[in-house]
Amino acid sequence: MADSPCPLYLDVTHPAAERAADLVARMTLDEKVSQMLHGAPAIERLGIPAYNWWNECLHGVARAGIATVFPQAIGMAATFNVELIHGAAVAISDEARAKYHDAVRQGKHEMYYGLTFWTPNINIFRDPRWGRGQETYGEDPYLTSRMGVAFVKGLQGDDPRYLKLVATPKHYAVHSGPEADRHHFNAIASLKDMWETYLPAFEATVKEGQAVSVMGAYNRTNGEPCCASPTLLENILRERWGFKGYVVSDCWAIKDIYAHHKVVATAQEAAALAVKNGCDLNCGETYPALTVAVKQGLIDEATIDAAVARLFEARIRLGMFDPEDSVPYAGIPFSVVDSLEHRALALQVARESIVLLKNEGLLPLRKDLRRIAVIGPNADDELVLRGNYFGVPSAAVTPLAGIRAAVSLGTEVVYARGCDVVDPDDSGYEEAIALARNADAVIFVGGLSQRLEGEEGQREGLAPGKHSLGDRTAIELEAIQQHLLEKLAALGKPIVLVLLNGSAIGLAWADAYLPAIVEAWYPGQDGGIALAEVLFGDYNPAGRLPVTFYKSTADLPPFTDYAMTGRTYRYFEGEPLYPFGHGLSYTTFAYSALDLSAASIRAGEGLTVQVEVENTGWRSGDEVVQLYLNAIDPAVRAPRRQLAGFARVNLHPGERRVVGFALRPEQFALVDETGARIIRPGAFGLSVGGGQPRDDSDPAVCRATVTISGEPVALD
Repeated sequence: MADSPCPLYLDVTHPAAERAADLVARMTLDEKVSQMLHGAPAIERLGIPAYNWWNECLHGVARAGIATVFPQAIGMAATFNVELIHGAAVAISDEARAKYHDAVRQGKHEMYYGLTFWTPNINIFRDPRWGRGQETYGEDPYLTSRMGVAFVKGLQGDDPRYLKLVATPKHYAVHSGPEADRHHFNAIASLKDMWETYLPAFEATVKEGQAVSVMGAYNRTNGEPCCASPTLLENILRERWGFKGYVVSDCWAIKDIYAHHKVVATAQEAAALAVKNGCDLNCGETYPALTVAVKQGLIDEATIDAAVARLFEARIRLGMFDPEDSVPYAGIPFSVVDSLEHRALALQVARESIVLLKNEGLLPLRKDLRRIAVIGPNADDELVLRGNYFGVPSAAVTPLAGIRAAVSLGTEVVYARGCDVVDPDDSGYEEAIALARNADAVIFVGGLSQRLEGEEGQREGLAPGKHSLGDRTAIELEAIQQHLLEKLAALGKPIVLVLLNGSAIGLAWADAYLPAIVEAWYPGQDGGIALAEVLFGDYNPAGRLPVTFYKSTADLPPFTDYAMTGRTYRYFEGEPLYPFGHGLSYTTFAYSALDLSAASIRAGEGLTVQVEVENTGWRSGDEVVQLYLNAIDPAVRAPRRQLAGFARVNLHPGERRVVGFALRPEQFALVDETGARIIRPGAFGLSVGGGQPRDDSDPAVCRATVTISGEPVALD
């Protein structure tokens, strides 16, 4: 060491793990513990700068000033376009890197300007009442896995030595409400549901995506606090999946272990339990109790060393201790933030996210109508475009502004808010009805907002003095909006219902009585442009639902029940209003020539599937080709069907294209009640089309059967 020109931990020629171990060996116990908090102080004698681990970027760099604001995550999922969402993540990580280096050069080490991001949220959106479902990629494990892996890779980059950012899939693992109970709630999930539904996306982002960090959930799962769970953190994450990165708690979740879950009695016991079971970083303020915990013999210093080493290995791989000229991402210019290229990308994601739920020939609207009445609480609200966990756009286009910019010069666009999203004040009805009475068409822009769905105690995305209700108690459109819609419909005018929201809404009345319904999610900064392009036919919509739209709240099991029976398209036995994967177009498509590489395969073999898709309509458009599998007479309880492949393709009128899918052997595995994933002899039905097959005789899809033979193959 004496002959070395610099300490080993600063020597860029050594592997990051060796450098981290050397650095930790030079630290006192108090110094180590100080680095295990999200707000880690500087250690000047070792040249360690202060660092705040807390950063967010679900759909753009959040809470750090101006940034490109993409559609909320649920809207990203609705694109069914993995490459596009990977590109969005690359753009977001560019902006994050630029903001970080700009802050460091100014000597700023503030929250939300770092390189470790608590994104993506890959919890399964099992119940539409959950307020944070908007942050997820929907209800399907396969879609969530594909989107999650793409996002993680886009954030972390592809340099063999340095990380661009650290991605943090969350909230591991069985977590989706109730928000009000999350600090003490025990989510009970069977081993079958764990391995069939709740764990696959985490496994994919860890093993395939190589995520460097994972965030634990607030709640307990099967009795164990998720941030101190030997089952989740040690047995599954580290031992079974081989995870080598670090685990961070959700914020103040370690305090919950003793204060609310009451698994232990003291802060030092909670801190020791969490670290011993694999939680390295505390978002919160409980880990300072670790120094007392060591003195009490609750934990040894070697265990703390291992946790701190994992944290510093990540910081070293991010280049925080290396010269900027050796870190490839340090040269990203600040001009990428809110750049024209990124704005165009956000607009494209918004376009591709919009789902045409219903259209009886009303859409697209003519641009030269005499008068259009735009009505509704979300028509001219810039905040509602952002969802939650957002950055600040330099400019934003509301639906009203987008519509006004899209119509002909001779078209008059009149506007009335009409009512609030939820508050029961109908004093605006009269103005809205008067404007609609004299219009040629009505565009009602309603749905939800952060008032109705969000995180516990959330104020983000709301006007001053307002806070989110968190979870919804019912999924139907709020009565104040429903009543206004009914009065507008009574006028006999053609009405387009536009929804801005982050979760499924019960729309049984609207589906029965309105000619057109458009789902636009929380569409980001240019959502109004994208929406207007769809409404007036400048863009042909092709988004697909990443969640089931149920007819009513009565279709749902109890919210606190985590059993998957009766939930999501994979287990729901009723008739949905709009199924998972649903979405209409202004053109039509036909499928033919379904071809399998083999009609029979042995357990453990993969399968190649090809199908020909033709645009049989009069205009160009995207089609989302979806492949579903269903086990025929399975030996164990199995989903009704499950998504196994998808591809978004653009076709001109009359154009045909062959679309192929490579199914992996594990996609034919069934999960039994013990959680074992086994590829068993038997048969699978296979359907390919623009959505789920409606029934066995649905002509819009191609079908085949594949037989699996041989001895059973157990996975893992």
